[in-house]
Amino acid sequence: MRSHAFTRKIQLSFFLTFVMMLGCAFVFTPGLYAADTAAANPSAGQYTTAWVCIAAAIAFGLGALGAGMAISKVGSAAMGAISERPEIASNALIFIALAEGLVVFGFITALMILAKV
Repeated sequence: MRSHAFTRKIQLSFFLTFVMMLGCAFVFTPGLYAADTAAANPSAGQYTTAWVCIAAAIAFGLGALGAGMAISKVGSAAMGAISERPEIASNALIFIALAEGLVVFGFITALMILAKV
């Protein structure tokens, strides 16, 4: 059963995430829709800045989401195995680190996509 304080913290977390996303939209998008943006940068190529930023956000977001799901499964199984056999702690931590590598791959992919701008 959830306590009221925990539910309140979750709601606050979602609200602050939404506010941060909305704030970033107001900060970063005005230049994207200006009429003279294409005339000021004729060598921009076929990619627009908005699509590149969205692609980088999806690459990093899905990588972080996948890593979170993997760590939740692998971490709980590793802690259960360590509680039964403490000598396998180093092996279990290696599997957790492998799952954490997904975030790094998503971050590098996002940086490679942003290099197109």
